Amino acid sequence: MTYEEARAQLPVLEHLAYLNAGTNGPLARATIDAFVAQAQRDLREGRTGPAYFEHMLELRETARQGFAAVLGVEPERVALVESTTRGCATVLAGFGLSGEDEVITTDQEHFGLTGPLHATGARVVIVEADEDALLRAITRRTRLIATSHVLWTTGRRLDLHRVKRESGLPLLVDGAQSAGAIAVDVGELDFYTVSAQKWLCAPDPSGALYVRDPATVRVKTPSYFSQDSYELSGAFVPKESSARFDAGWIGIPALLGLVTALGTHPEWRYERAVEMAARCRELLEPYVEIVTPPRHSTLVSFRPAGDPVEVVARLRDEGVIVRELPGRNLVRASCGWWTNEDDLQRLVAGLVSDT
Repeated sequence: MTYEEARAQLPVLEHLAYLNAGTNGPLARATIDAFVAQAQRDLREGRTGPAYFEHMLELRETARQGFAAVLGVEPERVALVESTTRGCATVLAGFGLSGEDEVITTDQEHFGLTGPLHATGARVVIVEADEDALLRAITRRTRLIATSHVLWTTGRRLDLHRVKRESGLPLLVDGAQSAGAIAVDVGELDFYTVSAQKWLCAPDPSGALYVRDPATVRVKTPSYFSQDSYELSGAFVPKESSARFDAGWIGIPALLGLVTALGTHPEWRYERAVEMAARCRELLEPYVEIVTPPRHSTLVSFRPAGDPVEVVARLRDEGVIVRELPGRNLVRASCGWWTNEDDLQRLVAGLVSDT
């Protein structure tokens, strides 16, 4: 597939410089066509019958395999969830933390991680978003390190394999800004979450949770898909695989949209996205303060000359879509494999006209 053919799948790019996949990625025609065709079928013929439910189960496994390919892991270690937030909450609810325990995180995390962390009742130790700071904060009470692979604020990528290797502790990774954006090697990491509506350009809500060893986490919020068997009392035998952590029902239209989206990305996506992020940085450097380290991710966060909220609003009026990061005086541009030179030149032109 050529670049032109791949980009043509995404109609929003015909009129917008869409640089906000860190929030929601652009949808492909094929994704929406699959969703709508199934919804129309369901409207005409209903949502029932053995064949219908078998089809749904097959699609769940196809989606699981698609997520596994993105993470480079076995499908048996992947659960289907609605979002990174649900994935984090699932792990933290079942990890057995108490007020006597400590969990280390950074000062650059999204509430999708920090909210579930707070709800555990454990002591949450917040440090600078740096590998050394994470390692220095470990005490005999530390049971878990929970942080992002790529920080949603600055775009910095943390070396979590080093943190795992030197700490020996379980790691819960928020992969919202990494999975689908950069090549991910989960390796020895324990838990890794995916938000599919972002860089994988899937319908929302959709996502995944990788659990290296399902036996290390209790199933605290079971769905029908969690069990191999159950009794009238509600007692159940969980599935052996990480499917025991599957969230609830996903309709066939949404599943078809998800499976289609997972299959629309070109093989060269990661290399192209990193190149466009580097080009974005090169073009912006003369005009703004960039806080993202070079070649860390596909995010480019910067401090504009004016108020970030106003800058983002003016850019939107000019057909350039970027994100203001509340409370941080930052604007964030998300560069995907679909980004081209014209998108970036429109961003720069909008910023220059604003100064």
